[in-house]
Amino acid sequence: MDHENGPVDGRATPRLAVITGASSGIGLAAAIALARRDVPVVLVGRHVERLAAAAAEVRESSGTTPATYRADFAVLDEVRALAGQLRAAYPHIDVLANNAGAIALRPVVTVDGFELSIQTNHLAPFLLTNLLLDRIRRVVTTASAAHRFGAVDPADLNAQLGGGGPSRYRRMRAYGTSKQANILFAAELARRHPTVTSVSFHPGAVRTRFATDHPLVAWGMRVAPLLRSPQQGAQTLVWLAQEAPTRLVNGGYYADRKLRRPWAWAADQQLAGALWAASARAVGLAEG
Repeated sequence: MDHENGPVDGRATPRLAVITGASSGIGLAAAIALARRDVPVVLVGRHVERLAAAAAEVRESSGTTPATYRADFAVLDEVRALAGQLRAAYPHIDVLANNAGAIALRPVVTVDGFELSIQTNHLAPFLLTNLLLDRIRRVVTTASAAHRFGAVDPADLNAQLGGGGPSRYRRMRAYGTSKQANILFAAELARRHPTVTSVSFHPGAVRTRFATDHPLVAWGMRVAPLLRSPQQGAQTLVWLAQEAPTRLVNGGYYADRKLRRPWAWAADQQLAGALWAASARAVGLAEG
């Protein structure tokens, strides 16, 4: 690699890591861990105030102040603007951590016309990655074991809306579909652009702010036993960001720093190719 330090004890030290969904939870924990390892980090989040608080935590923990960028992945024009800002600021991005995500507790259609989960979790990072592709060396995408609940349909990215109103909407199926798309995307990116290291991972069940806009979910996040801390959930992300590429399977899906086999439909190369083409059309990109 022309701008990434050589492996030390099997690791490569990134010179810059851009982390989306970095205002809290896994993203913030990963940013702190990498910054403590002298990796410059860039935080991307949806809320200005939370971003400022997250940057303060990184600074307090590491002694370095990260750059911050605001973008709402439910608005694709904001993703395009973010890509433009990052391109203007950074000629090289060693690691792009596609970590931002959401679960829609009820059917929501974005301003771009897509079901919220598939846009924020898949289409937005798909667009951002492609717009930065000539600058990226490594892409780490936060997926989930929930991909087993999904049913990606490249012919209808809004299939999970159900067409029958709120009573037909299945939030875990919609979320699982977006996570299945993450795994398919990571693998297809590796096939289409083999000079880029692209991997996805399952962080485990983590106690975060995720989906806590719903009072019952917020209560469950507070009291449920056996949930991982954000720091524990971020461990595989941090490892994947630093491990020497020769020690990773490009396109692979990981959990607990080990290569795992996703469910069959998340490993279907034909489905991955069809999803890539459908996603490119959806966000207005060429299919190459």
